[in-house]
Amino acid sequence: MKAVLQVGDQSFSATEVVQHLVAYQMLPQVSQEMIIDQAIAEVECTPEEEEQARQQFFAQNKLTSDSDLQAWLQHNGVTPAQLKHLILRPIKLETFKRNTWGAQLGNHFLKQKQHLDRVIYSLIRTKDVAIAQELYFRIQEGEATFAELAKEYSQGPEAQTGGLIGPMELSQAHPKLAQLLRTSQPGQIFPPVRLDEWFLIVQLEKLLPAQLDDPTEKRLLNDLFQRWLKQQQQTVSLHFPEENPSEERTASPAVLQEPETAEP
Repeated sequence: MKAVLQVGDQSFSATEVVQHLVAYQMLPQVSQEMIIDQAIAEVECTPEEEEQARQQFFAQNKLTSDSDLQAWLQHNGVTPAQLKHLILRPIKLETFKRNTWGAQLGNHFLKQKQHLDRVIYSLIRTKDVAIAQELYFRIQEGEATFAELAKEYSQGPEAQTGGLIGPMELSQAHPKLAQLLRTSQPGQIFPPVRLDEWFLIVQLEKLLPAQLDDPTEKRLLNDLFQRWLKQQQQTVSLHFPEENPSEERTASPAVLQEPETAEP
């Protein structure tokens, strides 16, 4: 069979390449990348975007000379036409995300905001309910500060910071703790709350409401994209028809050939 790939002194036919993709469980990743290529095939880039993408690519890969570029191309088995596809792919993907879901960002942000809000809070944890009650009353009576008691009695890593935790997104906290913080006012201290084997004393220090800024927009766009990509993958089946397995397997490694969308 004709070799389509050579690694060191080993040559592989199309069928063998596919067999290795199966063995290494890489076919789902290949199908995912092909779905993305299909989606961005018609996306156009401005000359300014192309130049920006080129500069970013060269900087990320530390390519500062023609010899660096040629060595990189040879090492990665990439042709000049494929290189252009690789360079433009990230910016095309970001444009596809914004064109597809940009109009939904406002509503999606409002739905996710309670999970994106960040908090700074203080925490004391102990497995002894009696100690938890005593510490709570000492704080309430002003006998000691929250930070002092956290350093001395808290049984988690927060003891190193005087009980202070954050800023952190509410989505990262235990659901019960997140709900407690979500309904708190800054400075409010709750009586000991049981969470699994722990008894917690919690005080909200500060609520930092999420803003629909550039980083949040990119994150939400990526969330919507990943949800769409997962749905697309569920509709794609990977199989080799038994009636002509050789032909099917030879066709599968088309991903190794230069994509049509990569042409200048």
